[in-house]
Amino acid sequence: MIPVWVPSQLHAYTGGVSRLEAAGATIDEVLGDLDRQFPGIRFRIIDEQDRIRPHIRLFVGKTAARDIAAPLHRGDELLIFGALSGG
Repeated sequence: MIPVWVPSQLHAYTGGVSRLEAAGATIDEVLGDLDRQFPGIRFRIIDEQDRIRPHIRLFVGKTAARDIAAPLHRGDELLIFGALSGG
């Protein structure tokens, strides 16, 4: 299982929980497992062309991830960040 940190913008999908766990060997598989647990969450992170949405940043540990096919290994953490905006 991979620990996944979810930003407050997605807490409506997770029941207010920010630290989750999901199974998978790639970012895409982990997001798929999250979507099985919390329907609709993947669509808020990944668009219809399977690209990371512009307002979302994914990190595997301290390294930015730009491809959802990126592998995950035991001990990795997936961190999801949402851009903040306002004026």
